[in-house]
Amino acid sequence: MSAAPVWSVDPRTGNPREQVAVEATADEVDRAVRAAHSVRDALADRTARAAFLRAAAELLEESGPHIIEAADAETALGPARLTGELARTAAQLRAFAEVVDEGAHLDIRIDHEDGSRTPPRPDLRRYKIPLGVVAVYAASNFPLAFSVPGGDTASALAAGCPVVVKAHPGHPATSELCASVLRRAAARTGLPEDVVTLVHGFDAGVELIRHPLVAAAGFTGSVRGGRALFDAAAARPAPIPFHGELGSLNPVVVTGAAAAERAEQIGGGLGVSMTLGVGQFCTKPGFVLAPSGDAGDRVVKALTETVSDTGSGVMLDHRMRDAFLDGVRSRAGLPDVEAPVTPGAGSEHTVSAGFLTVPAHHLTADGPHDALLEECFGPVTVIARYGSAAEAAAVLARLPGNLTATLQTATEGDDPEAAALLPALAPLAGRVLVNGWPTGVAVAPAQHHGGPYPAATSPSTSVGATAIERWLRPVTYQSTPEALLPPELREANPLNLPRRVDGRPA
Repeated sequence: MSAAPVWSVDPRTGNPREQVAVEATADEVDRAVRAAHSVRDALADRTARAAFLRAAAELLEESGPHIIEAADAETALGPARLTGELARTAAQLRAFAEVVDEGAHLDIRIDHEDGSRTPPRPDLRRYKIPLGVVAVYAASNFPLAFSVPGGDTASALAAGCPVVVKAHPGHPATSELCASVLRRAAARTGLPEDVVTLVHGFDAGVELIRHPLVAAAGFTGSVRGGRALFDAAAARPAPIPFHGELGSLNPVVVTGAAAAERAEQIGGGLGVSMTLGVGQFCTKPGFVLAPSGDAGDRVVKALTETVSDTGSGVMLDHRMRDAFLDGVRSRAGLPDVEAPVTPGAGSEHTVSAGFLTVPAHHLTADGPHDALLEECFGPVTVIARYGSAAEAAAVLARLPGNLTATLQTATEGDDPEAAALLPALAPLAGRVLVNGWPTGVAVAPAQHHGGPYPAATSPSTSVGATAIERWLRPVTYQSTPEALLPPELREANPLNLPRRVDGRPA
């Protein structure tokens, strides 16, 4: 039987563009993983790793026009959005090169022998080493920043781990171009090209997570797909870490004082945020608690005006479009749910933005309205109108884990509701915002892009410098002669790395 073809499809028409590749067989996945495993020692040189990441950023920018053209043809995200995403992706690669140069990610700690302690302490020297081959499952909604050259790949390579990427079927041509860039960057800096390999196909993704030489995995996608891979990673004879970003509602709470002070600003800002990228951002605000009464009505009115002025858009593919329409239809049919602006089909290939409203009391206990507390991917949000801070808190207590949670407060004067509700948000999300909107995730050392399940399957972040920690594990050497120690742990610190010695920075 011949291998199944992999087609690039135009989401604006639903028509195939070109055959890009064929789906990888089990033998081909095995060869890809073994090739990556065989070159892992080449990444041990930190200087070479940093040079590789910088070369990848440079080549990505040089190839930018071709990559953006392919990505736009496969995702309909538009040249402007993709130009920004490419710049972000290149910056992310350079940021991890700086992390590698600095060396703090090794978390070196040295405790000298101390016989006066009870019990006596031997000489202990601890640092972190790479796990091995990392499987990366590319995202649909960010064909660059969360896909082949994205944060999972960049952080794994920075850690010293070779990567096998399972391409997303929504942008296979873009994936091939980006994989070629990474492999050329490796060759340019004297590394084997197989530090990055690419495979296509659903079955290939399953084979990849089960391969005994795969040491960890990173995933960005749906709850259903991510959970299946998470379970497969745990069911292996030797389970492996699975760092998945699965789904997020990204709740927003608008206090009564905030609505009274700036309802129009809040409603307009919400409309822009929830429709950004045709509602396909992982941090889209998909659920909003807004007060009942006149001030809350003004928020809804402003949101209505903003969303009504938003044109229809093309989603990433027709499967997602169908899922969006089905999800909106089922939610809109629930009792007491209204649609001031009805989300739905804009044309044969597009969708129109909208939002739903519901009295918050329907969500304070289990019932048919629980579907409103689940993510609906696309340009729709749910406005739950609450009558008291206690009612809002009762709804928040029932929410699943999220990437973000936002509080809109008064900017002048007292806002007692804010002080009562803000503590309820931190347990729900990895990033808590006040008087902002969650779409947009800055690449910065203090960033955290993750959260309680189902937002993520681990406490780690997939954005920011500390994302590298996912692909490392600590090892301690005890009472080891100097000549046998790794250079990173030797007393003279020949590599001039940051470390803590006897509990103090050195």
